[in-house]
Amino acid sequence: MEQEQNKDIQEIRIAPKTKKQTKKFFLFVIVIVIAFYVGVAWGKGITEQKSETSQKTANFIKNLSDPTDIFSNADKDKPEEVDFSIFWDAWVRIDKRYIDKDKLDPQARMYGAISGMVGALEDPYSGFMDPEETKDFGTDMEGSFEGIGAELGMKDGILTIIAPIEGMPAEKAGLRAGDKIIKINDDITSDITIDKAVKKIRGKKGTDVSLTILRGDEAVTREITITRGRIEIKSAIYEKKDGGIAYIKIKKFADDTSKEFNKAVSLAIADNTKGIVLDLRNNPGGFLNISVDIVSKFVPKGEVVVWEQKGDGSKTSYKARGGGSLSDMPMVILINEGSASASEIVAGALRDINQTILIGKKSFGKGSVQQLESLRDGSSLRITIAKWLTPLEKSIHEVGLEPDIEVGLTNEDFENKRDPQYDRAMEEIKKLIQ
Repeated sequence: MEQEQNKDIQEIRIAPKTKKQTKKFFLFVIVIVIAFYVGVAWGKGITEQKSETSQKTANFIKNLSDPTDIFSNADKDKPEEVDFSIFWDAWVRIDKRYIDKDKLDPQARMYGAISGMVGALEDPYSGFMDPEETKDFGTDMEGSFEGIGAELGMKDGILTIIAPIEGMPAEKAGLRAGDKIIKINDDITSDITIDKAVKKIRGKKGTDVSLTILRGDEAVTREITITRGRIEIKSAIYEKKDGGIAYIKIKKFADDTSKEFNKAVSLAIADNTKGIVLDLRNNPGGFLNISVDIVSKFVPKGEVVVWEQKGDGSKTSYKARGGGSLSDMPMVILINEGSASASEIVAGALRDINQTILIGKKSFGKGSVQQLESLRDGSSLRITIAKWLTPLEKSIHEVGLEPDIEVGLTNEDFENKRDPQYDRAMEEIKKLIQ
């Protein structure tokens, strides 16, 4: 017993002997105790956090069979007058009852639902594009891709060739502006969207696509097989003509158009040009800012080139940026059924401001403004947000521009490579020069 007591005394003596040392010792003990309890609390928090995370993961997996909860955070933004439970009711019923369970792709169904929502707008120029379609859309404006080389649009609810691109497979095969596409291969196009049609027609170089078309007032359809190719678009070309006349053709308002057009103008000035024939036929349009650049070459700085009218009636003007190096140059403009969008902006602006004569056929009438909205997964929405008006505030959309001098092209003209529209333009520019 005594030995045990002595042992205890010896063990206690390990502790400090002085008051100062005793104080330090107790402080040390307190720190250790606090650290211990903080560690316990922290460990408990980590465990609870892991448990919470695991629960969230489990809930997400569970919700794959009942996706309404995944989007519950969006409920605060949804319109009060719309009962979205109907949508989810349909979704769950398909999950439970559809016969081919392996075809129940949630992503594809979501994309289809968004496409249907945009389709309900009955606006052919608004659309939804999945990530792949969005990527393809971006290549269109870069001037190089594989396909047939034709711009598509909707005219009176029918899939229509706005313009075949000069020298590309579509034109070589005989497609013309205004041709109505009834079938793509064996697929009828009555309910197709422009984006889906483009996807079906576009393809690898060397492969074929068959289009059944209806032309003009003809009662019988014709089938045209086109071999796809590499589409390279030089957006502006210049040719020097007799009598000091410059012929400038703009094929599309793309990224490089301002640069190519400036080159053409420089050559025209160097050749002592007295007058210009600007050919916008079969030009399906492109970027607004490029069309403003082109018009700026012909009008004084500050002139309104085009008005953008929003749904509430408010208007925004886009004005000439300066340059005007050709403002005193006599000019006529060629348009046809394939002149659309930015082409119509240029032609309409120059007629309103400079009284430039338009020759050919009535333009396509695509005067609406689309804005591309990127979505988080690489897909996108193309939404019509406004309409274009000419400087004199005349609408272009679904109306088009009536030419001052109407000249058509017959089938015989095409087959014999005659161009009475161009011939008439040359006559008129010579009159203006004289």
